[in-house]
Amino acid sequence: MKKLGHALRSFWNEEDGLGTLEIILIIAVVIIIALLFKDWIVELVERLMGKADDEADKIFS
Repeated sequence: MKKLGHALRSFWNEEDGLGTLEIILIIAVVIIIALLFKDWIVELVERLMGKADDEADKIFS
């Protein structure tokens, strides 16, 4: 029983993990990458949606 209590206490007091700063930096990098490749991403999505629309027309025609 003491081992379980000690394990729970050590787990609760553990301070490893992601901090707020790391999460903010990751989000900032993702936003910067998205802005850099925005035109390419929009073009890709439009092409994919066009293909999906064409395939849907074939199926329902």
